[in-house]
Amino acid sequence: MRRDTNITYNIDWLILFIYSTLVIMGWLNIYASVYEGGTGMNIFDFSLNSGKQLIWIASTLIIFSIIMSIDFKFYESVSYLIYGLILFMLLFVLVFGTKVSGARSWFEIGSFFKIQPSEFAKFATALAIAKYASQPTFRFSNMSHLLTIFALILGPMLLILLQPDAGTALIFISFIIVFYREGLTPYVLIIGIFFVFLFILTMFIDQLYIILGIGLFTAIAIGFAEKTFKKAVGILIIAVMTLGVTLSFDYFQTNILKPHHQKRLMVLINPNSDPLGDGWNVTQSKIAIGSGRIWGKGFLQGTQTKFDFVPEQSTDFIFCTLGEELGWAGTSVVIIIFIVLILRIIYIAERQKSRFARVYGYGVASILFFHFTINIGMTIGLFPVIGIPLPFLSYGGSSLWGFSILLFILLKLDAHRMQILNR
Repeated sequence: MRRDTNITYNIDWLILFIYSTLVIMGWLNIYASVYEGGTGMNIFDFSLNSGKQLIWIASTLIIFSIIMSIDFKFYESVSYLIYGLILFMLLFVLVFGTKVSGARSWFEIGSFFKIQPSEFAKFATALAIAKYASQPTFRFSNMSHLLTIFALILGPMLLILLQPDAGTALIFISFIIVFYREGLTPYVLIIGIFFVFLFILTMFIDQLYIILGIGLFTAIAIGFAEKTFKKAVGILIIAVMTLGVTLSFDYFQTNILKPHHQKRLMVLINPNSDPLGDGWNVTQSKIAIGSGRIWGKGFLQGTQTKFDFVPEQSTDFIFCTLGEELGWAGTSVVIIIFIVLILRIIYIAERQKSRFARVYGYGVASILFFHFTINIGMTIGLFPVIGIPLPFLSYGGSSLWGFSILLFILLKLDAHRMQILNR
């Protein structure tokens, strides 16, 4: 068998090794998060989260086999079909889904099996974007193309917001990184970063001072610009747009955000503003991580873990278990593993011979990067708590399946990259 068609030879085993390492670490820490000392709890007990997660982990072997056995050209040819199917599921769950933690995001089958369509919307959207951007005529400079590709993101985002699940919806912003790699002007990123900075300012500074600051900078800019009417009008238009955005942020905070979202933003600014309410999770999370010091308390020895001080410790706050029991050394290893994984995915994306595979590869890297950064950031108080899992480590079958499918499709495309070259 030729090497370029031998999937066993061409598969990226380093990625698979990193994936397996993270999944096993996640399984052990899920057990640690529910373990109660002296009770004889078994890691294989299917009534525990660790036992349930083991079933999900075993099922990923079947998913891997199926993905690897399908013709690699299939994923590009049915990209829009998969995307449309997931959009239908997101619509369907709004009507017939089960409400969990205030969001109608789940299909529940029996007492054990729950599935969350939004977790699969990530790889479906990555496929659809890769398909559209791989057209020979596609250009980001074409306004029609630009609006279409942004619409592919907004579709699942809006449906997920209706559940409502703002945390998962925000992850779709990560595709901006993909667009930048494929030729989107960096000014879009600069404007986006500026607006984020402006939004943060509106939470710290009185709106009147921001308006006065915009007026002052506008006057200075006009004074230093070339003395032409066109330049002055251009600066004034930018100033009016900035002023409008500032005022809309204030309206967004007070009228659009739900009360618990507003509280979480305030807790981010001042963790002591609601220490027994919305600030509880982050405060206890930082205590748990800090108590691990350099080397940690040891596996199954976490006191914050045993006494359930941190809610959702096996899901969104799994990093707390790592920090308490493995310490700074252990969490540093986990962070390094994630960085190596993301860099390796970028390397794989760059060596692809087709634009479809490259764009999809960057989509995988962007999604994992955002999840990894925001999840760890919210556990240590750098980001507001928005309820998203840490890839491959957090408890949850839907998230594990979603991330696994996302990664396995890339491995399949990469294993056949030389065939794509020879087509």
